[in-house]
Order: sequence, then C-alpha cells, then structure tokens
Amino acid sequence: MRVLIVEDEPRLAENLARSLRETASYAVDIANDGEAGLEMAQQNPYDLIVLDLMLPKLEGGEVLRQLRSEKVATPVLILTAREDKASVVALLNSGADDYVAKPFDLGEFLARVKALIRRGKGQATPLLTVADLEINTLERRVQRRGVEVVLTPMEYRVLEYLAHRPRVVVSKSELLEHLYDYNWEKFSNVIEVYISGLRRKLDNDHPVKLIHTLRGHGYSLSAEPAAGEQV
Repeated sequence: MRVLIVEDEPRLAENLARSLRETASYAVDIANDGEAGLEMAQQNPYDLIVLDLMLPKLEGGEVLRQLRSEKVATPVLILTAREDKASVVALLNSGADDYVAKPFDLGEFLARVKALIRRGKGQATPLLTVADLEINTLERRVQRRGVEVVLTPMEYRVLEYLAHRPRVVVSKSELLEHLYDYNWEKFSNVIEVYISGLRRKLDNDHPVKLIHTLRGHGYSLSAEPAAGEQV
C-alpha cells in the first residue's frame, strides 16, 4: 500500500513515515506544505492520505475540499490540534474519512490507518480469504489450508494488494505505483521476481493454483484460471 503524509513538522512526518514503513511495510511519500501535498495527491494513486490542517501555502481543509471537488476518492485521515466539535463535524462533512487529535498515540494512529485502507478496499475485517488462502493483514500472517506460509516483506505486500482485488487482473505498473514511493521506476523489473516467489511458495504443493499471469495484462489472485493465462 502507498500512503501520502502531508505534514509540515519534519520530525513528526518522518516518525509517522518510519512507523508505517516498519510496522506495515507501506510505501510512504511526504509533502511538507499544502500545495505540494495537493499536487502529489492529484498525480499519484495513493491508498490513503494523512493530512495535517495547519499547513503552509495551502491549508489542509482547502486541500481536502479541492481533492473532493475533483472526485479524488482516496481515504483521508486528518491530523488536527482542533478539539471543538464544530471543526470536526465540518471536516467530516467536507469529505474527511476520520481524524486523530494531536497529540495522539502512535498505536491508535496505525490502527486507524489500517482500518481506513481496509474500508477503502471494501474489506470490513483484517482477514482476507481467497479460496483456501487466508491473509491476516493485522499480523501480516499467511496460511494456505491452515499451514503457515513464510513470505518476504515484498512478497507479502504484493500478495496483500492482489488479495484486496481478488479475481481482478492487476497490471505491473499498478503494483509498482502502490508498492513503492515516487522513485519506483528503478524497481520496474522486480515484480516478476516476487510473483515467481509467491507462485513457488503458495502454489507448487497444491493442485489449485491461485497466482495467475495474463500475458500483456498483469496478474491476478483467484482459484479460477483466466483465459489467456501464461503458464
């Protein structure tokens, strides 16, 4: 998953980014003012935007309003020092999905981030299932037919993204855009390596294959083979 943090306090922004990278293996971009944050949110496909309100150049509330007016539906988690209920209600009515009040507990922040991303993908619980495959996104544990499967961090990230879109063919470009930050071009040849690892660990010992490659189109996670599948 890929997250944009729009926060003008460098230490806070870096701490939040580090926590998301280390505890959830998310790709994270940082913008230090409202104008930069708006531009990045308009140009890149994020799974979540963490948006401070008190920003230089363009206030966070205006960033939110412009994004929603442009039909950008990415979930937005507001960081705010404002505690009055009227401000909170106004933010939610403007299109914010949730908020945390500063100072906040890092554990609560991470839980809200994960919940919003699940909600944005249409998932009500942390458990994703595809046929006999189970993915616990809270613990980042994978099992197939009750047997734990040990994946590398990047293999897990590819699998989780595919599991959020079961049976959908996902292009290599889409995977790269959601799994890496804006410097992702240098990683353009690695997706095939992760898919190969997933196929070996998830499918080799099972008659029903879940990882599918569609030549010229991308990859899918499904118990059903697709027409045009590359063997």
